[in-house]
Amino acid sequence: MQVTETLNDGLKRTYAITVTAAELEEKVNAKLAEARPEIEMKGFRKGKVPMPLLKKQYGQRLLGETMQEAIDGAMSEHFEQTGDRPAMQPQVKMTNEDWSEGDDVQVEMSYEKLPDVPEIDASAITLEKLVVKADESAVDEALAQLAENAQDFNDRAEDAAAVDGDQIVIDFLGKVDGEAFEGGAAEDYPLVLGSGSFIPGFEEQLLGLKAGDEKAVEVTFPEEYGAEHLAGKAAVFDVTVKAVKEPVAAAIDDELAKKFGAEDLDALKGQIRDRLEAEYTGAARQVMKRALLDALDGLVSFDLPPALVEAEAKQIAHQLWHEENPDVHDHNHDTIEPSEEHQKLAERRVRLGLLLADIGQKAEVEVTDQEMTQAVMAQARQYPGQERAFFDFVRQNTQMQQQLRAPIFEDKVIDHIVAGAVVTEKEITKDELQAAVEALDEE
Repeated sequence: MQVTETLNDGLKRTYAITVTAAELEEKVNAKLAEARPEIEMKGFRKGKVPMPLLKKQYGQRLLGETMQEAIDGAMSEHFEQTGDRPAMQPQVKMTNEDWSEGDDVQVEMSYEKLPDVPEIDASAITLEKLVVKADESAVDEALAQLAENAQDFNDRAEDAAAVDGDQIVIDFLGKVDGEAFEGGAAEDYPLVLGSGSFIPGFEEQLLGLKAGDEKAVEVTFPEEYGAEHLAGKAAVFDVTVKAVKEPVAAAIDDELAKKFGAEDLDALKGQIRDRLEAEYTGAARQVMKRALLDALDGLVSFDLPPALVEAEAKQIAHQLWHEENPDVHDHNHDTIEPSEEHQKLAERRVRLGLLLADIGQKAEVEVTDQEMTQAVMAQARQYPGQERAFFDFVRQNTQMQQQLRAPIFEDKVIDHIVAGAVVTEKEITKDELQAAVEALDEE
């Protein structure tokens, strides 16, 4: 077997691999000899079938297997000897397309190798860790929001008209083409006006009504409505208003605290303070992470595999196009060509991705089974009632496993680098932190 380099240009490599006919025949004969003792054939005792007959019967199939094994073996040996790591799956093709049995097999293997990533000195990196304390005003604001969420509704005066935010209690009967439809009727239904829980246009027509009023509400079901037999159809709802109630925020006291599982108001305030500071810490981490990535991006420079950059640029362009065109949910659209800005962002992502992967590998950073289980459980909560099916899907899908593992690995590598960097703390206000987070989206 011969492996000859034919291209060495930057990170691009091409090799010509030749597997001789003699090698193939030797390997096929070895396979037949190994299997012969167990082979039975009419007219011959077990293990006594002549080799020429075995070769005639099984030779073609074994030849194909042997060719593939030989090529795979040559590739594995090549990567082991050179230390090259292909950025993407190598491209392999036969170059003697007129090959026939008895000829040498000639194959061309092309790939882009991963670059050698330079070492970095984490101690040369200076970072600022933002610290925000949850002050009383922030806690009071959160308490007021909880009280609003736990609000009750009290009856308005008998002749009071319903306004946005009021709860009205109604009976209704919906009809399409004069016929009532399943699920289109209810009695004593409490509806908060402005909640958007009914068909668009329904709640707005109830504004200004009073207890005892009746109204025929005319609406059209959305084209994308879940029930196909109603989608896009015009409907009339006969509505009777039975009560109009105004919202009343719950009192901020021990009773409110107990509604949210706390022993008393002081305990609830403590929980809120802990939650707020955890949120601040998470936001501050994102700011420091961006600063670290910016610092790393300025510290290193090395060749990037063009195929990786191209694939990343296309993905960025495609994703941003869908964000700008949220009504398009499929991929039946023209090809999105990456811009120069997409290309630069792709280069940054690929460079930082390779750098973090290299640092993590050298530092022996690993994602534990427990961390993976927690990540899967967090994702599974998005599919209530289908958690088991989601677990099975992840277990059988290596690509999904990698998608869950990658951000965990990256965060652990970030922590590893931060541990070696020079970090100073700076206490700021909640508003200053919010401004710093918003600035991340603008960059």
